[in-house]
Amino acid sequence: MKRLIKFIIKDFLNIYDYFRIASTKVIKIKKKLKFVDNTFYIHRPTFRISKDFKTGKYGLMGYNCNICSGVSFGNYVLLAPEVHFVGNDHDFSNPSLPIIFSGRPLLEKKTFVDDDVWIGRGVIVMAGVTIGKGSIIAAGAIVTKDVEPLSVYAGIPARKIRPRFQNKHEENIYLDFIRNKPKKWGDYVT
Repeated sequence: MKRLIKFIIKDFLNIYDYFRIASTKVIKIKKKLKFVDNTFYIHRPTFRISKDFKTGKYGLMGYNCNICSGVSFGNYVLLAPEVHFVGNDHDFSNPSLPIIFSGRPLLEKKTFVDDDVWIGRGVIVMAGVTIGKGSIIAAGAIVTKDVEPLSVYAGIPARKIRPRFQNKHEENIYLDFIRNKPKKWGDYVT
């Protein structure tokens, strides 16, 4: 009986994995996303995702996320629903033009989310920000400045509330683990 249950669970995971990958491939084709890895899952429905969006392996994007141009993700990035990466602001310095007609600055700021980052529901990330490896951003935060690695940020604007790990020993275990990246999905699932 145990063998049958293991077989059924394994079969279900294989079918789930197939549909997860197939769903991401459909979104990639429809939105012309050339730089999104096949192991990165994009939950439907989505808002706007820029064509130059780049991802690493084994990530997940919740529904209704908005990704502007110039955004890159590392491996294992987890986005909750309704996370927004906001692009360059409008140029409002010309007094002879209404803001709606003034356009955006020519210089684009690049936004980078490093490996193993968890971004909570409803977070807004401003352009030009770097979110460090292993960080967590609490739900509803607005990230306006760079985020330190291995830390937890919350609030408006987002501020560091504590380190992710309580001591150096836990941090070293984590860093050793994340350096030895898995070759495939099943390396994490037992």
